[in-house]
Amino acid sequence: MVFARSALRLARPASSLLSQRAAPRFPLAKSLGGVRTLTATSSQQGKVLLVLYDGHEHARHEPKLLGTTENELGLRKWIEEQGHTLVTTSDKEGEASKFDQELVDAEVIITTPFHPGYLTAERLAKAKKLKIAITAGIGSDHVDLNAANTTNGGITVAEVTGSNVVSVAEHVVMTILVLVRNFVPAHEQIVSGEWDVAAVAKNEYDLENKVVGTVAVGRIGERVLRRLKAFDCKELLYFDYQGLSAEKEKEIGCRRVDSLEEMLSQCDVVTINAPLHEKTRGLFNKELISKMKKGSWLVNTARGAIVVKEDVADALKSGQLRGYGGDVWFPQPAPKDHPLRYATYGPFNSGGNAMVPHMSGTSIDAQVRYAAGTKAILDSYFSGREDYKPEDLIVHKGDYATKAYGQREGKKHANA
Repeated sequence: MVFARSALRLARPASSLLSQRAAPRFPLAKSLGGVRTLTATSSQQGKVLLVLYDGHEHARHEPKLLGTTENELGLRKWIEEQGHTLVTTSDKEGEASKFDQELVDAEVIITTPFHPGYLTAERLAKAKKLKIAITAGIGSDHVDLNAANTTNGGITVAEVTGSNVVSVAEHVVMTILVLVRNFVPAHEQIVSGEWDVAAVAKNEYDLENKVVGTVAVGRIGERVLRRLKAFDCKELLYFDYQGLSAEKEKEIGCRRVDSLEEMLSQCDVVTINAPLHEKTRGLFNKELISKMKKGSWLVNTARGAIVVKEDVADALKSGQLRGYGGDVWFPQPAPKDHPLRYATYGPFNSGGNAMVPHMSGTSIDAQVRYAAGTKAILDSYFSGREDYKPEDLIVHKGDYATKAYGQREGKKHANA
């Protein structure tokens, strides 16, 4: 689905940005070939490209479903009032896609982790006017960050940090319970009209007295541990390159483990809450999964490419993993033949699968937050202030602004 409302623009210097603009007036609005056009008096305008998923009738049912092409993060009127052109599409696959066609002269791109417009090095090379890429949500791994630092003098990549951390943390805890309590097969039994308690109880456990560990303990991982405290787990563990403060560890009742393999060998449940980068891509492969406690559960709401999908499916089939759940896939949307759509716990040929579409971070409450955060980042850019929240910046002015994507040191710090 594509929504395009182009402005008839006057020529502008090639170096001009979407910034420091006079308030535009719209003396004329007309329709050309089914596409609404606006003629503005502003001499400095640029294109904003918005890549979202289609909501269809659901977007009409719920206007707060802001992350859809129909509702456009609630930003169209405001963007057009600033004198800019907004093009919205869900078509993002292949060189003939609307995304590829519109990217060549877009100055701003906004997308979400739930239907990402992948900004590869090849695509960035074609985006001659691109200045800023905004993630409406958390996670900018759909952008080639190294290429972003060298494209057009350095493209700013920003995301709405913290906008959906609560939403994802809640989903992690829910998924753990769904797997450990063998909920999905039990529910499917009921809706199919059957009643066989033994068939589902044979693979049902308690979370209490289990060892649970998180891979990474950032904003989401920490919240997961805090929520799990109430379940009286035997131990709460975490692996990360930097630890929590001693005060937080005591408050939560958790312990840091220096070796990932050591932590995995102790855990009944493992939850992945790390960003995707060079060191985490394909991290959970056959070899690492073999280090996990046999019959453990693995939850991934981070990024699909952190696991090797075939290796996870094989581990479920063999019984090395008792279950796998989460909402992230690679690529997205997941193809119909993706092995994790159909994988089950092999020894029982049942259960062990708690996969859903990428939805954990896009609850209605989260959408309101990340839409507001996107508007704030846009306003900072449009105005020329560039007073972004430091925690929202991934790369800026040709350099890394965070260590989250591979513990990178920015050039300024590295050379200090």
